[in-house]
Amino acid sequence: MSAKPMPNFLNKPRTLNIGGRTFVSQGLSRRIWDDIYHRALIMRWPVFFSLAAAAFLLLNTIFAGIYQLGTQPIANQYPHGFAGAFFFSVETLATVGYGDMHPQTVYAHVVATVEIFTGMACIAVMTGLIFSRFSRPRAKIIFANHPVVRVIDGRQTLMIRAANTRQNVIAEASAQLHLLRLETSPEGFRLRKIHDLQLVRDRHPIFVLSWSLMHVIDESSPLYGETPETLESTQSAFLLSIEGVDETTSQSMLARQQWGHQELRWNHRYLDLVHVDDSGVNVIDYSVFHDVLPLDEDTSLSG
Repeated sequence: MSAKPMPNFLNKPRTLNIGGRTFVSQGLSRRIWDDIYHRALIMRWPVFFSLAAAAFLLLNTIFAGIYQLGTQPIANQYPHGFAGAFFFSVETLATVGYGDMHPQTVYAHVVATVEIFTGMACIAVMTGLIFSRFSRPRAKIIFANHPVVRVIDGRQTLMIRAANTRQNVIAEASAQLHLLRLETSPEGFRLRKIHDLQLVRDRHPIFVLSWSLMHVIDESSPLYGETPETLESTQSAFLLSIEGVDETTSQSMLARQQWGHQELRWNHRYLDLVHVDDSGVNVIDYSVFHDVLPLDEDTSLSG
């Protein structure tokens, strides 16, 4: 009778949301040390600094214990005992060296040498990680909660609204819209296919405020003839990505959003963002950015 393997909490299932559908990923090794750099970049700032502080305290605790193994290794140690060794370790690891406490034995000098080298390496790593986290480009682009389908210029059109909330210039912005749906081949093989949805305008020279991205649903569109029921049966989802160059930092910016078929609003329109106030000034009201209004009850895309 074989023994049961010990549970590995690092290999626990991971929940993902793709196109409004929940997937549970399991069977992959997720050891912390496999990708420490990536984990350090994507974790939230409070978690990052909490882990850094914990590592700092742990490292000083270890070195303080090592100092305590020697015979009076630290001159002018205060307070006596482990606390004094801990504070001396903090000064040594940070390469501060106030001068009051200092190594007075060969053993202490050897330990201090190792600790100083460790401290310089840790400072270099922390500096690099903090710089990478701060310098990593982040796009402040928001997307409407619901794509809408409506008639524009006499043609059924899928529309998605996006806005640059930073309101700086994103130069030469480009957008790509994709349809993901489950399809069955003539042999009965089921697979999730990705279809490109051609946009009326897929480039924006200066994306500063808002951008309405439109896909015409004609005979050449993968959405032609689709209904809410057919999209549900194929577990359809939409994926939109916008990329451009931030003129402030000259860095490439990328933003991405996905919607499930249930988030699509048929025969709806977005509320207007821009209105003119009593002074004749154009006002952009982002408080209604996600709001949609119904048009009629016809939900067929067959034209």
